[in-house]
Amino acid sequence: MTPPFATPPDPAPPHPPHPPAAAPQRATARFMRSHGAHWVALGFGSGLSPVAPGTAGTLWAWLAFLLIQTVWAPSALQWGLLIALALGLGWWACTLTARHLGVADPGQVVIDEIAAFWLVLWLVMPAGLGAQCAAFVLFRFFDAAKPGPVAWADRLFKGFGWRAGLGIMLDDLVAAFCTLAVIALWRFW
Repeated sequence: MTPPFATPPDPAPPHPPHPPAAAPQRATARFMRSHGAHWVALGFGSGLSPVAPGTAGTLWAWLAFLLIQTVWAPSALQWGLLIALALGLGWWACTLTARHLGVADPGQVVIDEIAAFWLVLWLVMPAGLGAQCAAFVLFRFFDAAKPGPVAWADRLFKGFGWRAGLGIMLDDLVAAFCTLAVIALWRFW
């Protein structure tokens, strides 16, 4: 019998709908090669950078964008479809890779930076090297510092399962839109 003024025990903390498949770990080249989703999520190796993997992933995105633009020269519609494909594939790859790493938002997952920065470049181009550098710096600022709406988006979906992939991708998309808003205001004035 519980005494009349005793506080009830705290309920058990809620469990994520899809617990991690493993104890938390850091991605390695071997881990990346173990599944196709890992290749995508880790930006084909750019996320394995020991220093600033998000910046390395964004630099990879920039280089890949320019290479695709030079070799294939896709139309605006084709770029839009490619970015939509990268976002969908990225969501899946982020969800699976986060679960396999046992970390809800691994810093080495960079497909979110890649797809979001492609969106920025797609909407900014054609632009000279200076404007592209400004877009890069602005995007990295919003992604790393996470001011206002970016921080909100970063906190919105945490955990494992589909929420993890969406949460990983969403804050970078908001950072991309913030970058585009600053560029639009700059061009307007």
